This record gives sequence, C-alpha cells and structure tokens, in this order.
Amino acid sequence: MTLLIGHPSFLEHDTGDFHPERPDRLRAVTAALADEEFSGLARLVAPAATIEQLTRVHPQNYVDAILGIRPPEGELVHVDGDTVMSAGSANAARHAAGAVIAAVDGVLKGRASTAFAAVRPPGHHATPDVPGGFCLFNNVAIGAMHARAAFGLRRVALIDFDVHHGQGTQAVVEPDPDLFYASTHQYPLYPGTGSARERGVAGNVVNVPLPAGSGSAAFRAAWSDRLLPALDDFAPELVIVSAGFDAHRRDPLAQLDVETEDFVWLTEELLAIAGRHAGGRLVSVLEGGYDLAALAESVAAHVRVLMRA
Repeated sequence: MTLLIGHPSFLEHDTGDFHPERPDRLRAVTAALADEEFSGLARLVAPAATIEQLTRVHPQNYVDAILGIRPPEGELVHVDGDTVMSAGSANAARHAAGAVIAAVDGVLKGRASTAFAAVRPPGHHATPDVPGGFCLFNNVAIGAMHARAAFGLRRVALIDFDVHHGQGTQAVVEPDPDLFYASTHQYPLYPGTGSARERGVAGNVVNVPLPAGSGSAAFRAAWSDRLLPALDDFAPELVIVSAGFDAHRRDPLAQLDVETEDFVWLTEELLAIAGRHAGGRLVSVLEGGYDLAALAESVAAHVRVLMRA
C-alpha cells in the first residue's frame, strides 16, 4: 500500500502574486491524484511536527524564529530574497515536516511500503540555521532524524532529483557517516553548491552537477553510473526522496530537459534498491516543479510507480 499525506494548511502558505512556489502547484497535484486510478491510496492528514521533532535538525532559536513569523492576514514577510511567509506559513511549515514524520511512521510501522508527502513549503534548501530557496524547515532531514529517534534506524539515505542542489540537506548529511545524500542538479544554477568535490566525511555525499540542456541520456547516466551504485553500496535501512520535478523539460525555472519517463525510470530504480536493503521502505516528499501541467503529470507518474511496489 502507498500512503498519500497532505494537509489543508499547505494551501494557506501564501507567497504572493506571481511567485513560482504558489498554492496552485498543490492544487494541480491534488487534482491529478484525485483520478480514479489513485483510489487505492491510503490518504492521511498530516499532524504538526512537535518542537522536539523540529529541533533534531534545527536549533531551538531558529525554530522559534520561524514559528514566530506570523504577519497579519494579507501581508507578507520576506525571510530572504525569494522566500516568503504569510499568516499561514508557519503552520504550513510545521505540518509539512509533520507529513514526512507521518510518512516515516507509516512505512516503518508496516502500514505501507511507500508514501508520498504532497507538501509545501518545500524543504531541501533549508540548512539547520538558514532558510532559503522557498524553504523553511528541512522536511526530509527531519524525517530521517525521526526514523532514528523513534525506530532506532541508523543508516538513512536522502536522495534528491530536484533540479536545484539541496544544500540544506547536504549540510545535515555531510558530517554524519551513517547518513547518505545523492543529487543530480543543474549547474550553474541556484544555490551554486553541489560540486562533485563535495564528498562528506566518509564519501557519504555524491553530487553529479549537470549542465543546462543535458537531457534524458545524461540524467540517466549520472544515476546509473554514479549515484545508484553508491546508494546500493551504502545499503540504507530507509530511503527518503526529495522529489522535485523541476528538471522537467517544460519547467520555467531550469533547463535540464528531463522527461516524465525519466522520473518513472528513476523511481523504479530507487524502489529496487529499497527492496534490496530497506524492506522496500521508501518515503517520497514533494520539493520543486513549477510548470503546473508538467508537475501534475510527473507526480502522477511517480506515484503510479510507488503504488506498484
């Protein structure tokens, strides 16, 4: 079984007119997953992450600062140049982290083998003490630390196919040899990190930066030749995926030129490795994707594969 986890507050995270990370993204995803073919999904409403769960990744003063930003209704606060908070953002961010925690609980308690957390705001650019890139809390890292604290897991892999490098997730992973981070991303592009030279303390970080226009062949080769073998060697007890679909050729914020079928292929490959090492347990978490039609199509294709696991 596959869990689908969401929360109404995700639509209340208002980023203002014309911002690419807008509520319509989630409306498009929700509409796609309302199709009859997805009726077999077990749908859950996300809890709010507790302060204890958030502070496994982010310092207390950072958590307090983010949760304390609650502008009056209709007003916006910029926490950096492109990261915006509204009256509903702090609550949405807390439930986004909670959605990943619920997904981890679901797969590790045996309720499902896979889960998809359809969240916003996204998370992979949030370092432990700096928000940015539309991100407030690092949802996938919080999920990984919950897997350790609540279930005693040691080796957790965080896999990122968003077109932007998840420097926030890498910052959590690189000093810990029992965590693993693998990423393809367009370079040069925001945030300007993710060199192949960035390896972590134990080779536990593997980055393959790709130039604009790389397309399907280069994307698949990066995963087949470098990233998937490294993940297999790491032998994770749980796989958590930062599922950003902005590498798609129709996305307006990048030019990596990946096709929907490439996300299908990669999802199948990740599930195979999860099957070998993690009892098939895989949690996927929405990150980027800014062309509404391409995002909806890609998420549906991705979840379709998760449901076959």
